[in-house]
Amino acid sequence: MLTRFTDSLFQLIQSLEKAEKRNFKLFIKRSSGNEDLKIIELFDALDKLHEYDEAVLLKKLSSIRKPQLSNIKVHLYKQLLASLRIIKSTDSIDMQLNEQLDHARILYNKGLYLQSLKILEKLKETAKHHNKFNFLTQVISWEKKIETLHISRTMQDRGELLSLEAVEVNLRVDMVAKLSNLALRLYSWYIKNGHARNEKDEMGVKEFLKTNLPATAHEQTGFYERMYLYQSYCWYAFIRQDFLMYYRYAQKWVDIFHEQPLMIRVETGYYIKGLHNLLNAHFDLRNYQKFEIDLQHFKKFAKTSVADQHDNHRIQTFVYISSARINQHFMLGTFAEGLKEVPLIEAKLNEYSLFLDNHRLLVFNYKIASLYFGNGDFGICIDYLQKIINGSDSMRNDLQCYARLMHLMAHYELGNFEIIDSLIRSVYRFMSKKENLTIVEEEMFKFLRNSFHVHRQKLKPEFQKLLVSLKKLEKNRFQTRSFAYLDIISWVESKVMDKSMSTVIKEKSLHQKKRIY
Repeated sequence: MLTRFTDSLFQLIQSLEKAEKRNFKLFIKRSSGNEDLKIIELFDALDKLHEYDEAVLLKKLSSIRKPQLSNIKVHLYKQLLASLRIIKSTDSIDMQLNEQLDHARILYNKGLYLQSLKILEKLKETAKHHNKFNFLTQVISWEKKIETLHISRTMQDRGELLSLEAVEVNLRVDMVAKLSNLALRLYSWYIKNGHARNEKDEMGVKEFLKTNLPATAHEQTGFYERMYLYQSYCWYAFIRQDFLMYYRYAQKWVDIFHEQPLMIRVETGYYIKGLHNLLNAHFDLRNYQKFEIDLQHFKKFAKTSVADQHDNHRIQTFVYISSARINQHFMLGTFAEGLKEVPLIEAKLNEYSLFLDNHRLLVFNYKIASLYFGNGDFGICIDYLQKIINGSDSMRNDLQCYARLMHLMAHYELGNFEIIDSLIRSVYRFMSKKENLTIVEEEMFKFLRNSFHVHRQKLKPEFQKLLVSLKKLEKNRFQTRSFAYLDIISWVESKVMDKSMSTVIKEKSLHQKKRIY
């Protein structure tokens, strides 16, 4: 059985660049043990596989028998990490700090505790400069140990100073832990459920924030404290669909990096995520001009050495810039132009398939399906939606529900009326089970039930009635979750006006731009 996505060693080898592979060969050939020669053979065999298949792998290995394979794989994995650590140690401030701390421990164990203290003192300054207060706890702990066990001739008032410093650092670390936990748990709520479905959901999120937000959170001035506070409010606002608050805190999130540019290199992943959320906020608010400005900034940043330093950063920038470009096509109604980008996006998704989580693939399938729906390519739209519907429904209940609703609408557009009735019942049951039905969906189901047997030439009055009903719900936050996932109003307007959905959105975007500018 193929286990491409579960074999860690295969995944690691496939992620290596040419220089990293070359460095590993040089690293491992310094020893001439028989076991080392075997791991080179295993490395070469795995490097040539396109997918992990143990039976195929064993046929390629002349000196390794099946009972030996497991232990040799473990040994190879460890050696790969050791070789990568050597060439990657300068890429990360965390790795540099840990390396210097290891040096301090080595010197201490050799009895050279004064030299160890000098390294620890330099470490403290570097850690403070990079806001690494969690690392400072280890450094201070070692300093206290040395001062306690040895007369270092630096002891004058050092005990009191170290004690005060330890208390201050621990308070900061504790605050960062509380705020980062809050941000993570709010984000996890969104990944599972999407936007708040009703007042019960919103009250639950409000109570959670109130209960878990530290009383002094807004008084904090440290980089990490503020970053996690802004993240928490971003997820909180996004869940509640308070898009103005979402925009404000996404902007604050990005701004703290611009206030301290050094931290862009230290926490590149969080900076990229902040830019992604800022673009999402512009999209939700239809900030056309700001969206374009920040998208161009993001593209420019993606070409910098900082963004290109790690595979993870390259993949993140690709995912978020591609998502933003699709969103821009949704805003402007340029579905046909957006579809021209799909082959390149899918090629990259395939290239990065070993490193992308299912959530990312789920979102891209939904976005691409939406492009096809907007362009009137309903058959292909259904193909992409089937990838979501036939997959696991344990993630993103919201997308699972709206994928089924769009799937139903696509079949309606194709005139597949023989299955519409059963689809309506199936989708209604699913959305009801997931507690995802709003008045908007109820209106949609009512329309579909009553209209799929009506002759097409007599449908316009029915669409006009539906449009009036939806317009009344457009400003109600709990009744418009559907509009965040699928532009139902533009779809209905296209039927009323006898225009394509693309044309309707283009005309609305031009009108809104004129009104704004």
